[in-house]
Amino acid sequence: MPLHVLDEKLWFPPVEDAMEDGLLAIGGDLQVPRLLLAYQKGIFPWYDGEIPLWWSPNPRFILLPDELVVSKSMKTLLKRNAFEFTVNKDFPAVINACKAKERKGQDGTWIKTEIVDAYIALHELGYAHSAEVWANNELVGGLYGIRMGKLFFGESMFSHQSNASKYAFIKYVEQLKAEGVVLIDCQVYTEHLESLGAKMIMRQQFMHILEQFI
Repeated sequence: MPLHVLDEKLWFPPVEDAMEDGLLAIGGDLQVPRLLLAYQKGIFPWYDGEIPLWWSPNPRFILLPDELVVSKSMKTLLKRNAFEFTVNKDFPAVINACKAKERKGQDGTWIKTEIVDAYIALHELGYAHSAEVWANNELVGGLYGIRMGKLFFGESMFSHQSNASKYAFIKYVEQLKAEGVVLIDCQVYTEHLESLGAKMIMRQQFMHILEQFI
């Protein structure tokens, strides 16, 4: 399957055209209209170098809020309110902390300055959201992503203290569930999120859910 190259025209190819690793297209821009169209079509950006790459993997890694797994140790932390939990208190701090996080097996970060600027713009328009956890008024963990309809598309998380990102994720999933969200898109597999109940589903099933609830 040939790789699609995007230009200034606002469009995306069908997700079925994605390569085996999920790569669908290259190029284009990170302007708000293109980003919103991407999420509406089950596509997300992931930088490599200086050019946007657009992905729609098959299978897709997701979490159904009803299937959230909370370990005994995390239940203990939640019960004693080990951290202060907030939503959208400091989106720029969260995304920049995700940008600065060193990740095993990765040379640098895919969260380039262009990504930060683009998602702050989405936040200011009410699409991008952050969840934070604090200890002694210091930001120690959090995550950010895109909320559209009854779906939340998770982008990245960070932790400066043990269990801080898990705490933020669990609290936010519980809040999203209460608000009617039916699926959290985790995009690609991580052992960390699998331990919290995330699982693989086929892209066709993901797209069916997306079309119903976006």
